[in-house]
Amino acid sequence: MSANTKSFKVPFWAQILTGLLLGAALGWIARSQDVSWLVTALEKIGDIFVGLLKLAVAPLVFFAILVSITNLRKVNNAARLAGRTLLWFMITSLIAVAIGLAIGLVTNPGAGTGLTPKDGELPEKTGSWLDFLTGIVPTDVITPFTELNVLQIVFMAAVAGIAALQLGEKAQPILALSESVLELLQKALWWVIRLAPLGTVGLIGYAIATYGWDLIGKYATFTADIYIGCALVLFGVYPALLATVAKASPIQFFKGAWPAVQLAFVSRSSVGTMPLTQKVTERLGVPKEYASFAVPFGATTKMDGCAAIYPAIAAIFVAQIFDIQLGIGDYLLIAFVSVVGSAATAGLTGATVMLTLTLSTLGLPMEGVGLLLAIDPIVDMMRTATNVAGQALVPVIVSAREGLLDRTAYDSVGGASPVDEPEDRPVPADEPRAVQATA
Repeated sequence: MSANTKSFKVPFWAQILTGLLLGAALGWIARSQDVSWLVTALEKIGDIFVGLLKLAVAPLVFFAILVSITNLRKVNNAARLAGRTLLWFMITSLIAVAIGLAIGLVTNPGAGTGLTPKDGELPEKTGSWLDFLTGIVPTDVITPFTELNVLQIVFMAAVAGIAALQLGEKAQPILALSESVLELLQKALWWVIRLAPLGTVGLIGYAIATYGWDLIGKYATFTADIYIGCALVLFGVYPALLATVAKASPIQFFKGAWPAVQLAFVSRSSVGTMPLTQKVTERLGVPKEYASFAVPFGATTKMDGCAAIYPAIAAIFVAQIFDIQLGIGDYLLIAFVSVVGSAATAGLTGATVMLTLTLSTLGLPMEGVGLLLAIDPIVDMMRTATNVAGQALVPVIVSAREGLLDRTAYDSVGGASPVDEPEDRPVPADEPRAVQATA
């Protein structure tokens, strides 16, 4: 490709922004002019894009978790790093759920909506602690892939990864094959990610054409609460943690991580965004050996938006619609569910399972889920963007705390998206090296 051709290349962020504006315009036209064929076209474009992302989810999660666990053999004090990662997942989730509860209690999102218990309906799928615990272990190795049960896929991948570590050299052929398959899947998903601007047109356009402003009006306080809560975590809590705990510039973090946050907002899928999240995390100076473990782990379990802010505000919303009083014990239960049950969200679009798990724990009516399904795509965009930002944040914090963060790379990271980099750019072979965590 010539230099002149490159100079006219539109940056990925500009493509996404153009897709957002075009989708909003087409959605408004389709709704205001009642253009049914345009609504259908927007729906199909969005569905195809999300379908392509989901197509790679099952094998991507399996091989990413398997390879990430075996990559820990290259890291000294791997157990310490894994423990610190999980600890910071929990800390940030607790902060996020506290913010969600505070916003819900102050704003009373269920008041004045005009909605009644009759407007609710039972969800097709519900979650309970028994379902969550018994659902971790699959009954066979095929069904989790065909039914896209990500939690069971993570379980099988973790078992396979640990077994491979125990086998040592005997498992090397399988590990080599797994790494090759993972690279193949990531390459294919990278092509899908490049279609994100087109997918944005369909997803945003269909959302506006279908829901318009009338529906959002009924859920105005609830929607605003989710966006404000996520914004406080994204632009308040995360920068504060970076500045105080990691002693790193928040501006540099957002320069590096923004392409993944942006794609997450559009795609509404943490797992679908995972290859880009891992690239931006490595670009921020996190060692590849650690990032290849922390990012896939986070993409399936780290959900500050879907599993902390959202269920907290949603539980208060449902309780107010059904005129049920919540007490201190209930709010503590919400916090507990948010920290322990976040894996139930599994990095896919939507957080219905997590919400049903929260409602069932509190003894709230499951019909409350039906009240929120209509508005779910609108709030899911901001939830997922917050999720993915947190999935990049924690590896940066842990790396900084353990003395592993490449400060030069972090301080020099630019705002260009990895998607803008040419695919045929030569990549140096990775030399095995031990990553030493400080005591």
